[in-house]
Amino acid sequence: MEPLEKMGDFFNARVDEYEQHMLRAIAGAADYIEIAKLIPCAVKVKLLDLGCGTGLELDEIFKVNPAVFVTGIDMAGMMLEKLRQKHLNRESQLKLITADYFKYSLGKETYDVALSVQTLHHFTYKEKSELYKKIRESLKPSGFYIEGDYMAPTQEFEDFRFAEKKKILAEQKLNQEPYHYDTPCTVENQIKILTQSGFNSVHIMWERKNFAILKADK
Repeated sequence: MEPLEKMGDFFNARVDEYEQHMLRAIAGAADYIEIAKLIPCAVKVKLLDLGCGTGLELDEIFKVNPAVFVTGIDMAGMMLEKLRQKHLNRESQLKLITADYFKYSLGKETYDVALSVQTLHHFTYKEKSELYKKIRESLKPSGFYIEGDYMAPTQEFEDFRFAEKKKILAEQKLNQEPYHYDTPCTVENQIKILTQSGFNSVHIMWERKNFAILKADK
């Protein structure tokens, strides 16, 4: 097997082809449109976007709420630069941060909405749980979190992917620094992790094949 790539390096190397790949081969515009429908449209919204990449979801969100203020965090600086170039007219609405969102401070009761799209299917239960607690803390009392992501079709598939990643990391003598390898959870397990991390309620808002959108209320 080819050596696993560090997460930021993987996406920086594919910045030119990323959007076409996501829109045609993976997600499709419908997923981003459905996510945008969940964003309040008649009020000023402070949005935290984790793993925002080139901002495919933001392209649709700005259509729904042109005044939304976005803090976007991603490990791939080149992806963020492409996002910035697409929305030069929104410079005052975009705060883009090149960082590992697991390590970056998200603050307390700062955001109306937190969001992640096609980014958390690379991580363990423990890593997700720790991040979800940070996300929940960053939300205002009436805030909520949206997760749109690739989901495992069965428990057997999930177990296989996690076991394979563990095996590959050992074979390639790699540490636990984020490497690009898909380890999706089932929808049921994602809901369980969110609930156990303190979110009040979690609902499935949209499903298509092995993609689902979850909404978790603080």
